[in-house]
Amino acid sequence: MAGTMTFEGAQVSPHPDLSSDVPDAGEVTESADSPAAEPVSYGFPVRLWRAVERHRPPGLGRTRAWRSPLRGPWLTSIFGAVLLACLPLVIITGLLDYVAYGPRFGQAFPGGVGWLHLPLFDWPTRPSWLFQLTEGLHVGLGLVLVPVVLAKLWSVVPKLFSWPPARSIAQVLERLSLLLLVGGILFEIATGVLNIQYDYVFGFSFYTAHYYGAWVFIGAFVVHVALKLRALVRALRSRSLRAELRTSRADTVPETVRSDLVAVDPAPPTLSRRGALALVGGGSLLVAGLTAGQTIGGVARRAAILIPRGRSYGNGPNDFQINRTAAAAAIRTSDIGPVWRLSLLGGRRPAQLDRTQLLALPQHTATLPIACVEGWSSTETWTGVRLRDLAALAGMPTPASAVIRSLDQGTFGRATLQGNQVLDPDALLAMRVNGVDLSHDHGYPARIIVPALPGVHCTKWVRSIEFRSA
Repeated sequence: MAGTMTFEGAQVSPHPDLSSDVPDAGEVTESADSPAAEPVSYGFPVRLWRAVERHRPPGLGRTRAWRSPLRGPWLTSIFGAVLLACLPLVIITGLLDYVAYGPRFGQAFPGGVGWLHLPLFDWPTRPSWLFQLTEGLHVGLGLVLVPVVLAKLWSVVPKLFSWPPARSIAQVLERLSLLLLVGGILFEIATGVLNIQYDYVFGFSFYTAHYYGAWVFIGAFVVHVALKLRALVRALRSRSLRAELRTSRADTVPETVRSDLVAVDPAPPTLSRRGALALVGGGSLLVAGLTAGQTIGGVARRAAILIPRGRSYGNGPNDFQINRTAAAAAIRTSDIGPVWRLSLLGGRRPAQLDRTQLLALPQHTATLPIACVEGWSSTETWTGVRLRDLAALAGMPTPASAVIRSLDQGTFGRATLQGNQVLDPDALLAMRVNGVDLSHDHGYPARIIVPALPGVHCTKWVRSIEFRSA
C-alpha cells in the first residue's frame, strides 16, 4: 500500500523572533532559546511536563541547523493536504485488491487475519477493467506520492529536535500517532517498491507484512488527521496560494508565525516556495510518466522505463508481460505436448479432453485486460472455450465455484474462482491470444482468463477444472 506524513498546522499570530513551538488548542508555548519567553501552559500532570522540559538532552530544542526560509506550517500543510486528498484512494484500492483475491477461499495473503478481515463478497466481473483500475491506482498513485512524502518529511524534520516532545497527554498521543504514521508509510513504501522489483531482501512474506503494516498505518492516519485537521486548515488559510505562486525567489521570506518549523537563523533563499512546489510536483509527474505506461499501454508503454521486467517480451502477438516463465515453473515440453489432457471434474459427467477436442468446441473471443499485483496490466484479445460451456459439459451448469489446477506445482499453481466468474460470458479457457496460439510462457496449451480477475489467478498450463456446488 503506498505513503503519508504528518498533517501539522500552525497558530498564525505573528511573533518577531519566530522561535516558539506551534501551540495546540488552548496552549501557549515558547522556545527555551527565546530571549523573552512568554508564560507556558501545560496539561495534566503539570509537574511532569515541567520536569521533562527542564531536563533537555544536548542537541535538542531549538536549533540553528535548519536554516531554509521555506519551512513553515503553510508549506508543510500544503504537502499534507495533497496526501490527505490522495492517500484514502491508495488505502481503499489496496483493501479492494485484497478482496479481489478471494479471501473466503483462503487464497488471499495473509489468510487468517482475525478481526482485521474485510467484508466477504463476490468480486464482480464487471467492468472487466475493475482490477486493472484498482491495482493500477494503488501502485501507480503510491509511487507518484513518494516525492510528496519525502518533501513532507523534509519540511517537518526540525520537529525531530524540538524539546520538550510534549506538554500534555494530547500531545503524547499526537507524537505517538506521528511515529506510527511515519514508520508505517515508510515501511509500506519500501516493501511495496521492493515487491514491484521482485527483490525480497527483507526475508519475510511481503503480503503478510504489507497487509498488517497497512492497518498500522491506517490507524495512525485516522488518529493523526483527527488531531491535526483543524491546525492544517488554519495553516492553509494563513497564506494565499495564489500569492505564493507569484512570489519570486528574491521576495521569499520566512513565514511570520509561531512555529519551530520556521528557521531561527534563516539563510538566503535558494528557491522560492513556488519553485519548491514545482520541484515536488515535477518529481511526481516524472514518476508518473516513467510508470503509467505499464497500466495504460499503447505509446506510453515505451516511456515506462521503470517497469520491472522491461518493455519488450518478444515479437508478435505474444509480446506482453510474463511474470513466470515455463522454465521457472518447471514445465517440460513433453507435459504440454500431445499427451496433455484437460480433466473436467466435479459434475455428473467427468471428462478428459485433448487440445484438438477443445478447439472443436464452440470458440468465443473477448478483449480483456490481465493485471498483476505489481501494477502492470495489458489488454489482449483472447480466444477459447467459455468456462460455463465446460461446466455444462461436465454436468454442472451452475457451479458455485471452480478449482483450477495447473501443471505448475508452485504456490500459484491453483486458484479458486467464484460462481459469477465461471459463468461470466467472457470467462474463458483461452488457447489463443491475438489470433495465434499461446506461447509456452503464456500458458500453452490453455490458460484461464476472466474479466476483472487478478492476473495471478489467470492460471497458466491448466490441467484440471473441478466444478463445485459450494
